[in-house]
Amino acid sequence: MGRALNKVPIPAKTIGALAAAATAAVGALWVRHRARKAESDNPPAGGFVEVDGVPIHYVDIGEGPAVVLLHGNAVLLQDFIASGLIDRLSERHRVIAFDRPGYGHSGRPRDRLWTAQTQGAVIQQALTQIGVTQPVVLGHSWGTLVALSMAVGDAADLRGLVLVSGYYYPTARADVALAAPAALPILGDVLRYTVSPLSGRLLFKRTVRTMFAPAPVPDDFFESVAREMVLRPAQIRAEAEDAAFMIPAAAHLRARYSDLKMPVSIFAGADDKVIDPEANSVRLHRAIPQSTLLVARGAGHMVHYAIPAEIADAIERMSVGPDDELRR
Repeated sequence: MGRALNKVPIPAKTIGALAAAATAAVGALWVRHRARKAESDNPPAGGFVEVDGVPIHYVDIGEGPAVVLLHGNAVLLQDFIASGLIDRLSERHRVIAFDRPGYGHSGRPRDRLWTAQTQGAVIQQALTQIGVTQPVVLGHSWGTLVALSMAVGDAADLRGLVLVSGYYYPTARADVALAAPAALPILGDVLRYTVSPLSGRLLFKRTVRTMFAPAPVPDDFFESVAREMVLRPAQIRAEAEDAAFMIPAAAHLRARYSDLKMPVSIFAGADDKVIDPEANSVRLHRAIPQSTLLVARGAGHMVHYAIPAEIADAIERMSVGPDDELRR
């Protein structure tokens, strides 16, 4: 008989590492499956325009002077459907609402830095391709940085600017530090396919309640803004990158606010728990001589749900040109 082979025991740490790797792999497959199912269950609501190889999803509804809607972080263009703004505005305007790059069904390749300036340039090219000139542009939350990027400079082609619950002046923010790691190469990829979607599911409703507070969350919000679409790894990357770019974007834009020439309407919720209205919206109003400001009492960060009529009225005033006034 040959000698029995000596069995070398596998260290417990190695077993634990292998088990953790297997669990992570299974979790990543489950996350990918959920993402694909989310996209299947929530097909595109509109059409696509391709800009520099990037598919940009948008809805285009109504006729009349053009209005462009740019959503904030952690949502989709359906946010404007849920708020009623698209229905209200489309009665008298051509309304174009975009999924910003990386959100919803819009692409966000890794071949460039998706700063507010880059996003603004892509949206502007998309508008040119679909035949939109001199629109009123509305941005909510992070979307205000994109809207402002489109408005500054000599080449700006905007009739007016509507800024809702925006972040305009750089300050230290804990939420940026917490969100930014998911934007990092390698580590971010691991987080987006393991920890981030799972923790996001646990925190999603609480996060939305904070966005709306002190107002209640509308009953149909979660039907319009699908949680599973928001928690896809691709959108988590977009949200994390936007969080990382938020402070630099405000720092870059702040010196240009006084250069704005078009009418500007600023809206904020007095009880916004996400962005301080006094340090941002009120301060911006002081920096832009031709701006108007409405700070709504009892409203939070999602102030466009609380005062859609006032926002629509501001857009209507901007959309009326001299010839229209004479016909009235």
